[in-house]
Amino acid sequence: MGTDGNQTEVLNSQPGTSHRFTVTDRLSKQLSEITGLLRANRMGQIGVTLLFVFVLMGLFGRYLAPHDPNAINRAADGSALRLMEPSLTHPLGTTNLGRDVASQVLVGARVSLLIGFLAAFVSVFIGVNIGLISGYFGGWVDDGLMRLADIAYGLPFLPFVLVLVFLLGPSLWSIVIVISLILWRSTARVIRSQVLSHKQRPYVESARAIGASDLRIMYRHILPNVLPLAFLYGSFSVAWAVIAEASISFLGFGDPSMTSWGQMLFDAYTAGAVRFAWWWVVPPGICIMLMVMSVFFIGRALEQLTNPELRHSE
Repeated sequence: MGTDGNQTEVLNSQPGTSHRFTVTDRLSKQLSEITGLLRANRMGQIGVTLLFVFVLMGLFGRYLAPHDPNAINRAADGSALRLMEPSLTHPLGTTNLGRDVASQVLVGARVSLLIGFLAAFVSVFIGVNIGLISGYFGGWVDDGLMRLADIAYGLPFLPFVLVLVFLLGPSLWSIVIVISLILWRSTARVIRSQVLSHKQRPYVESARAIGASDLRIMYRHILPNVLPLAFLYGSFSVAWAVIAEASISFLGFGDPSMTSWGQMLFDAYTAGAVRFAWWWVVPPGICIMLMVMSVFFIGRALEQLTNPELRHSE
């Protein structure tokens, strides 16, 4: 992965300038490759388009919502509009309490996106750093960190998340932290395997020869070459985090004060409306499915960075 061009990162005796330009150029090249792959790949295009729509929903959903998502809508005689089927006034109907479903779907995108992207960022940050340290130093450091990853792999995902959320309390940040404590393991293992390969290459040996520190070698020279894998696993982590948040909320461990797609499904289930109020269940379910599909499609396109042979099979 990324073998072409690594030898061009050989350092000269003036690291103050050439190092900075080399790393910047390498990062720019990686971002250009990612952008190019997403544009050229049909699945990538679909994924980016869907994700863009959900990002717009997350940013502007509160302003686009036709009603207050938590307000109880009432008829002219003051009675609550409970479980009303879709209409012009309420495009996706209402809940058992008379709340507008369309408004909840629009506003709920924000929570699902926040948890998805924050959990992915934190898990990738942890995984990349553990992978770098483990692969670069080896020895007892590698053994200890990889045993920690083995323990994380041995934990059942959903039961572990539910127990910790119960202990920490249902909040956005507790859900993000708990999900991140599990999702970092795959990123760490893959990054470690790449670092084991890169640390033996000429550009790393050249950095050692001129006296570069271990931290400088890891973060200024090896890290840019393994970033594509970080982006790849980050996209998959978003999907897992969205599914995890929906599962946590659906099982009743979410924050009831937050409007999310999973919380909507939980409310519909507890109200006994799953079988007949399709307008309450289907929209959040479709949003979760499309959100997961969008980041999966993006991840599928990014796999071509790590396996160029896939470019010819698409």
